[in-house]
Amino acid sequence: MKDIMGMMGKVKEMQAKMEAMQSELEELEAVGTSGGGLVTVTLSGKGIMRGVSIDPSLFNPDEAEILEDLIVTAHNKAKEQAEEITKEKTAELTAGLPIPPGMKLPF
Repeated sequence: MKDIMGMMGKVKEMQAKMEAMQSELEELEAVGTSGGGLVTVTLSGKGIMRGVSIDPSLFNPDEAEILEDLIVTAHNKAKEQAEEITKEKTAELTAGLPIPPGMKLPF
């Protein structure tokens, strides 16, 4: 019975830490660039786009497809950065817990 109470306490503690981490991820910014810095995309740690910056030299109607590709590339780089940060923070949060391989956490 004592083990169950201890485990329940750890679960509540982990829930509080997960909620704090979710708030922290919302505040986090991940930045991706492409085209040598001509296009920059900023995302929240949860992958919500917060901003796009495009160098005016790219505003050429004949090269719209290039600009579109650069935006997609910058977004994907920012998303990768946000996912990596989330992975690191999750690893810190769950350090020492017996979580089976492949188990998905609810965040």
